[in-house]
Amino acid sequence: MASQDWLEKDFYAILGVDKDASDAEIKKAYRKLARKYHPDANPNDATAEQRFKEITEANTVLSDPTQRQEYDQLRAMRTGGARFTAPGAGQGGFEDIFSGLFGQAGGGGGGRNAGFSDMFGGFGGGQSFGGFQQAPTKGADLKSAITISFADAIRGTTVKVNTGYGAPTEVRIPAGVKDGQTMRVKGKGQQGTGGRGDLMVKVSVTPHPVFERDDYNIRIKVPVSFDEAVLGTTIEVPTLEGAVKIGVPAGSSSGRVLRLRGRGVKTAKRTGDLLVELVIDVPTNLSDEAHAAVEAYRAATAGIDPRAELVKKAKL
Repeated sequence: MASQDWLEKDFYAILGVDKDASDAEIKKAYRKLARKYHPDANPNDATAEQRFKEITEANTVLSDPTQRQEYDQLRAMRTGGARFTAPGAGQGGFEDIFSGLFGQAGGGGGGRNAGFSDMFGGFGGGQSFGGFQQAPTKGADLKSAITISFADAIRGTTVKVNTGYGAPTEVRIPAGVKDGQTMRVKGKGQQGTGGRGDLMVKVSVTPHPVFERDDYNIRIKVPVSFDEAVLGTTIEVPTLEGAVKIGVPAGSSSGRVLRLRGRGVKTAKRTGDLLVELVIDVPTNLSDEAHAAVEAYRAATAGIDPRAELVKKAKL
């Protein structure tokens, strides 16, 4: 945006703040007005749309320290003519004053018809004056946060995110999103003179009572009885797609992990596995017959010490 355009607009008045307003006050005023005049909240309302553009332009300039300083300097030069009065300048206006000072200095440098930014851009070998020629500025990014279920994080889902500006924004959450991951939604942020910013959505995933994520793999602890672990068996295990059967090898210890390939997190880049950790379930109440059987087992294995190797390895 050319700086001469700034001279024609009172950005402070547009936002309804004082000229010495703090950054926080400017931000607060902009948010309030943007919510009121956002096109999503005022469909087919040309007046509201124009007002929203003016509000956004004002915020773009005043929320940027460099642009705000340049704007304030320009406004001060325009209203404080005594500091920049040239002989014979008369009442020709801001550009005429500077035209009188510099327009003829280089032998026909543009005169009254030259634009303010063009005059300074071409004076002194093409150097810009304080960066008055401003390129279009992209709008600021917006931030939001959502919480989804474990199942939705694994399979993917679509949610509506409330940004505080108009109607909620529909956001597609891809399969395999991780807890704490931030998704970038292009073009759903604040409107700027050079286009809209992006929407940054931080995703929190609710823990599952059975499954636990381990990168692209999913873990699950499955209880087995003592005899199943000793003798081996086939058990049914829940997965994300439904229950499946898996063989438990004879002599399995508690903590042994069995792998079901392709039953973990599935994304376009990678597919994980389901890791089944066996946990031997020790009964607390035994019938007399079961108790006698355990006693018999203990007598039959009296010569076996399960901690023998541990004792040897622990010696210094």
